Amino acid sequence: MDNKFDVKKLIQISLLIAIEVILTRFCSIQTPIVRIGFGFLPIAMIAMMYGPLSAGISYVVGDILGMLLFPSGAYFPGFTLTAFLTGLTYGVFLYNKPATWSRIIGAAMTVCLIINLGLDTYWLSIIMGKGYLALLPTRIIKTVIMIPVQTLIIGIIWKKVVVKIVKISHA
Repeated sequence: MDNKFDVKKLIQISLLIAIEVILTRFCSIQTPIVRIGFGFLPIAMIAMMYGPLSAGISYVVGDILGMLLFPSGAYFPGFTLTAFLTGLTYGVFLYNKPATWSRIIGAAMTVCLIINLGLDTYWLSIIMGKGYLALLPTRIIKTVIMIPVQTLIIGIIWKKVVVKIVKISHA
């Protein structure tokens, strides 16, 4: 789709943001150090359909709305930056590109290793006052779990759902 204002695009993105908030706030396993959930999926879908900037901004909106509507602690802007970078990364890897497993694996590994493990662990060390290295073991386990989970789910959704949505949108 082109970049002009489009009501259908706005409605689709809004619905996916709402799904992201629900998946993140209510359908996740959360401890003070680790959150395992599926909130990444609607953002990955936005990235596939509308690009990096739309996905980044959407994840920021979802993060702020989720925090305002269903707070689970004090707001920390570092996680909002992480949200933006996550959407941006999915878009760089997945927007207007062939649906290949190497792209999906690259996106999942970049998000999980660099953004979630690296940056989020840094934010947690600031918030909790714990050393970065002390938080790493638990966070590495989460990363090892989430790379294949994200890869499989994004791959299935891209090939089975997003391709059909894009075809319908262009019809």
